[in-house]
Amino acid sequence: MPTRFRVTPDRKITGQGLTFPCAIGRGGMVEASKKNEGDGASPIGLWKIKRVFWRADKLDRPKTALPATPLHPDDGWCDAPDDPLYNCAVKRPYPASNEEMWREDDVYDVVVQLDHNTDPVVPGKGSAIFMHVAKPDYAPTEGCIALSLDDLKQLLQLCEKDSAIEILRAS
Repeated sequence: MPTRFRVTPDRKITGQGLTFPCAIGRGGMVEASKKNEGDGASPIGLWKIKRVFWRADKLDRPKTALPATPLHPDDGWCDAPDDPLYNCAVKRPYPASNEEMWREDDVYDVVVQLDHNTDPVVPGKGSAIFMHVAKPDYAPTEGCIALSLDDLKQLLQLCEKDSAIEILRAS
């Protein structure tokens, strides 16, 4: 069975004998079918981990079996629902709205792409749903899951190519 980590509404991520605090979206958790661009919600569901990005100017490549790509200063992620590259990596400057991946606040020093709204991409149903580094106070995210850098690196060491994150609804 693939490695699976579960995110619970009480802002914990568990799996493989580990439990870590995490941040979730400012909009709480929402059924994936009700997820909309900009709602700040973390989508409920099972999301395969696709790949890892990291700031090679700050950190060594994370130890993981997952595909990993170093970030570059011109990397972005399109969040414009009407653009053909919605919810895809782009190079900046890009003509449509996009999120800057090369950030100065450290939260994208390690970024893990989840497969929410990827196959197929549905315009407006959410973009850039990642797992990334939490702010020191675990402030809510824009819909992502966020862990401390050390916890995220530890979790990635346990991931295999078919690992997944399951965001659970409140019971």
